[in-house]
Amino acid sequence: MTSRKHAPPVDPDDAKLKNNPREIFGWKMYDWANSAFSTVIVGALYGPYLTEVTQRVVGENGVVIELGPLGAITAKSFFPTCVSVAVFLQVFLLPILGSVADYSHLKKKMMAVFCYLGVVATCLMFFVNGRLYWLGGLLFIVANLGFGAAVVFYNSFLNDITTEDQRDKVSSRGFAYGYLGGGLLLGLSFVVVNSAERFGLGTLMAVRLSLLAAGVWWGGFAIVSFARLKSRAPEKALPRGKSYLTVGFAELGGTFKELARLRHTLRYLIGYLFFNDGIQTVISMSSVVLAQELFIARGLETDQSFLLGIFLMVQFVAIFGALIFERLAYAITTKWAIMVSLVLWCGVVIYVYGFLQTTTQAWGAAAVIAIVLGGSQALSRSLFSRMIPKGREASFFGLYEVSERGTSWLGPLLFGAVVAATDSYRQALLSLILLFVVGTVILYLTNTDKAIHEAGNLLPEEAAPPT
Repeated sequence: MTSRKHAPPVDPDDAKLKNNPREIFGWKMYDWANSAFSTVIVGALYGPYLTEVTQRVVGENGVVIELGPLGAITAKSFFPTCVSVAVFLQVFLLPILGSVADYSHLKKKMMAVFCYLGVVATCLMFFVNGRLYWLGGLLFIVANLGFGAAVVFYNSFLNDITTEDQRDKVSSRGFAYGYLGGGLLLGLSFVVVNSAERFGLGTLMAVRLSLLAAGVWWGGFAIVSFARLKSRAPEKALPRGKSYLTVGFAELGGTFKELARLRHTLRYLIGYLFFNDGIQTVISMSSVVLAQELFIARGLETDQSFLLGIFLMVQFVAIFGALIFERLAYAITTKWAIMVSLVLWCGVVIYVYGFLQTTTQAWGAAAVIAIVLGGSQALSRSLFSRMIPKGREASFFGLYEVSERGTSWLGPLLFGAVVAATDSYRQALLSLILLFVVGTVILYLTNTDKAIHEAGNLLPEEAAPPT
């Protein structure tokens, strides 16, 4: 533990300006809202749906696009390739958007613009059918871009509204809100898809209606967040003769220079890039793996109600997982709580590769994922938030979001390449173990306490009020 004498001074007025329950509730409600996209679209329905629509046109693993010496994008690799393209675009866009936000009072407005860009694209997924698989890929890229950009600003509000000692709790409970909100919508989708014939609908139409509902849910509940979150004056003034666009590009270079100075923060971010890519790829590809391995590969029709049911279970169990890991972080520190979750992630990947044969086994593996899912994500976010210099919150979270949630690029690219080359989803899943191992080793070698102090921030125990 880093000694108190090396910590920056405590600002006695900081807590008075932060930790407002009304604003914190509004912030958490955005996780409730946008989890409709990460849960119903990325996690449960859209991957299998777009893959099936594509396979009906080009064949089970037919060629979608020839890439010459680089191979080809096939029906099975089309969806993971779309995820990779979306994130490739975000690599360049999100850090620039974050830099602009740090120089303006427009952070909340920019968050709203990209939120509703994603909402509109998600709603339009209802029309993806027949030979329009290419439109489905384009809409996913746009929606994922809007989702990722909005989350940059959303995450950066965590530093605005909380002191360091409250970050783990607020971040974990934000994820808990997200799992509950996403779980409720997933439950409604489960009812619609499972009772499609009773409602006079085909299964595919029921899935399309669920996609539309996800967009409406996201956009509707986001209104609560925008009503509660407050715009704040920027820490840095716009230089004379500069526009927001030019300063965004210029500040991007400054952000990388600052990150290079904060060596321990940089090391953490690199480790996070690896292990979170593994987490996000498991999340986004799990429904495809289950559909293909347990049903299509055996000549069976995909049981959509099973997929919805298992993801519904994950959503509600993950609520308790997030709260359990919040307490674990207090007991053994945030870093070591994340380490525990990563070991469990590795175990799940190995189990699914070597032993998964039945739907019962799939339920068991999903239950373990549910426990570690919220803890690993929420604590990673709150730990990173303490490593950011004041005034650069959105810029740094722009870099962070490049590998956050459904916006990973390395994992889907690796997964898509392996499945295209081997025609095996199990081999593709096992390849992700490399990302978990590399990320875990880098995190172990990172002095997170020193990273927090180098950024000019406090450890949780230093920021906590005296008892």
